[in-house]
Amino acid sequence: MGIADRKEREKTEMKRLIMDAAMRMFLEEGYEKTSIRNIAEKIEYSPATIYLYYKDKDELLYDVQRQAFEKLYQVFEKKAVNKHPFKRLEELGKAYIQFGLEQPDLYDLMFIIRSPMNKIEQEDTWENGDASLQFLLSIVEECMAQQLIRFQDKHVAALSLWSVCHGLVSLHVRCRLKVMSLDDNSASHAIYHALDQYLQMIKV
Repeated sequence: MGIADRKEREKTEMKRLIMDAAMRMFLEEGYEKTSIRNIAEKIEYSPATIYLYYKDKDELLYDVQRQAFEKLYQVFEKKAVNKHPFKRLEELGKAYIQFGLEQPDLYDLMFIIRSPMNKIEQEDTWENGDASLQFLLSIVEECMAQQLIRFQDKHVAALSLWSVCHGLVSLHVRCRLKVMSLDDNSASHAIYHALDQYLQMIKV
């Protein structure tokens, strides 16, 4: 292995060390309470070392989110496998909800907190969720091609399903379902039932 290859490997390993520590601290202590200095202490390096790889905490969070979205995509690939497009759409919706309910703190980092979205310039794009979105769009397209759902625009259809799933998970993650006097088990059952009812509404 040449010097350039070794340096590139060391750089990749350091970024992984930083990201792993950052994700643990974001989840355990909260994004707002975690600083670059805290992360540096955790991995026993100076803050200056982290700044060699990330300009600020938001940029680091962006990378952490990317890692989280890779996990979500892997869940989709594993669970949304039915040959029938509508059944696969149902599996994807349930997989999304299960992911959010089982990992609420991670879901919060991915979808709810404002950072790093408040730092992304208008002309920039947010690419972290692209693979998951394309997975959803491909299933929607198949459903539309076979006239299985009541939509003519794939993006409207995808946005509709995503909004329903996200809304249900977010209400639970932020404990807003308590207004309905539901315990965790009852809330989970209500969420999946709500998804089932929505899917029946859009089904042809």
